[in-house]
Amino acid sequence: MSERELLHTDRVLVVEGKYDAARLSHLTDALILLTDGFGIYKDKKRQQLFKTLAKKNGLILFTDSDAAGFRIRTYITNLVGAEHVVQAYVPAIHGKEKRKPQPGKEGLLGVEGVDDAIVLQALKDALGAEAGAAAPRPEGRAITYADLYNWGLSGTPGSAERKYALLNALGLPPRLSKKELVEALNRLYRFEELDAFQAAFFASV
Repeated sequence: MSERELLHTDRVLVVEGKYDAARLSHLTDALILLTDGFGIYKDKKRQQLFKTLAKKNGLILFTDSDAAGFRIRTYITNLVGAEHVVQAYVPAIHGKEKRKPQPGKEGLLGVEGVDDAIVLQALKDALGAEAGAAAPRPEGRAITYADLYNWGLSGTPGSAERKYALLNALGLPPRLSKKELVEALNRLYRFEELDAFQAAFFASV
């Protein structure tokens, strides 16, 4: 699917695992965040990030159609408030993902296993009139991978420790991938604001 065919939305798309995220990254330009399965129950910083982004942009919950998926969906909806959430559902289709040696406990395909057309239709149904609306560009200059390098958060000696310290100070989950981090930072901060914050923070530690 070419870039011009990606489904556009300003909402943050929440899925269960990395294979779901990898699959959906080819179908939409939405910021995609993971629950890490039931890990969301104990990850207070990820919970806070979901709450913040839900109020700022809104969420699309797109979990599997099995019982576990619905438990996670209900938990996050209650966590952030139903008014900030739209629900995307995959139909209960029996089958097995190619990467798995055997089907899941309920024998249903997850988000990663259903056809592209079904995934896109589920997202469009959830978004309704919002579907296809281009996400607004961040005010001012966008935060980039080069900024993470220049701030010593990626690709430099001690970058992992610096990244952990800064994310902890910002109240963000330390396990965000580089892609998730850049996209989340662009949703939450202007470049100038974060540049000044990180400089002051590292000067004080």
